[in-house]
Order: sequence, then C-alpha cells, then structure tokens
Amino acid sequence: MQKKVEINDRDFFKTPFTRTEIDALLQKQPASEMFSFRSPSFKTLGLDQAKLKDKDLIDLMLKEPRLIRRPIVKIGGNVYFGADMKTLAEIIKS
Repeated sequence: MQKKVEINDRDFFKTPFTRTEIDALLQKQPASEMFSFRSPSFKTLGLDQAKLKDKDLIDLMLKEPRLIRRPIVKIGGNVYFGADMKTLAEIIKS
C-alpha cells in the first residue's frame, strides 16, 4: 500500500516564519533543534553558543532565516529539522 505524500514548499527567505510558527514547529523541543550552529551566518556573529537561551535562538532565526536548519519536514504530527534524503526516505517507509 502506497502512502500519500503532500509537499508544501515554502521559501522562508521570501516568506519568513513568525514566532508563532517557529513555536508550533518546535513542538516544545528546544530551539537548538531548529537552529543551524554550523551556518556561516552564525559563525560570523561570533556568539558563544553555550550562552544562548531558546528566546535568543528564536530571535536570531527571525532576523536571519539562514540560521534555520533546513530542510524542515513535517510528516504526520512530527517535524524533522535538517534531515538528509536517506533519513527522510526511512521515515516515510515506516
């Protein structure tokens, strides 16, 4: 039996997320799950990762979408940040 997959593509550089949308995507997870600490944009800020609270991370993602781990994939009620194609294929199969 094949599963139906619906794809909603969003360019969040053109249509940025709101704080409410980020909170909804995080589903009570820490903001660090969605934040891209490897991003060159983060490295140029020169901030100490250990000192940043969830609110700080969300504020940074709202100002600079490049700090959001991509892709963001929602499957059923679960949201995955930065998953590669192999991981996503395994999630879809199960």
